[in-house]
Amino acid sequence: MAKKTYYSENMKNIDQKYQTMIPNRTLPARIAHILREQILSGELSGGAQLKQEELAAKFGVSMSALREALKSLEAEGLVCFYPNRGAVVSALSGEEAQEIFDIRLFLELGALELAVPGLTATELSEAARILKAADDTTDARRWGELNWQFHETLYRCAKRPKLLALIRSMHNNVERYMRLYLAAMNYQAKSQAEHRQLLAACARQDIQAARNVLRRHMAAASDALAEYLAGQKQETGR
Repeated sequence: MAKKTYYSENMKNIDQKYQTMIPNRTLPARIAHILREQILSGELSGGAQLKQEELAAKFGVSMSALREALKSLEAEGLVCFYPNRGAVVSALSGEEAQEIFDIRLFLELGALELAVPGLTATELSEAARILKAADDTTDARRWGELNWQFHETLYRCAKRPKLLALIRSMHNNVERYMRLYLAAMNYQAKSQAEHRQLLAACARQDIQAARNVLRRHMAAASDALAEYLAGQKQETGR
């Protein structure tokens, strides 16, 4: 019984910190959510070893629950498993980042084309509200969340949940870098202008114009990230 009490109090405190007290979320999913947020925020950086016994003790959970959480993060590309090292937070090279953006472009262009005909005033109004909230924040983590919410609001009208899940997975793999160095790249103002152009094209039901804006938007983000990663490689010599 002591183990159960330790678990419940530990997870309660951790859940509250990350605002993840969602009743229908399974235990491994809750652990994965918390670790995902730590990776996206940079609290756990690329190359960091995830010591499973320490994490299980921290969360107060079984090793099997922790491993299930780590396996789900591996499927998302955020964690890698290596012989003799165990679980490690994945790190991106410039080439890998470029490939992820290429994949995202194919997926998001398809989602956008499927979604635009089904967009209603409700989704357009919600997307505009999210952009206003993004204008009003200077917190990179919050801005990253709102950036995803904006795109998700448009794409979910495609009614392709598996496609949306793939896009989210690709998004997470680069979002941690974009969050951490958003201000340094002076990217937010440019991104918001492109978001509004995209929303205007969607409101006009102009699929081709929306696709063109999305292409420019993704290219700008990809170039900004490539520039940052190249700078990091020069600094570290790797």
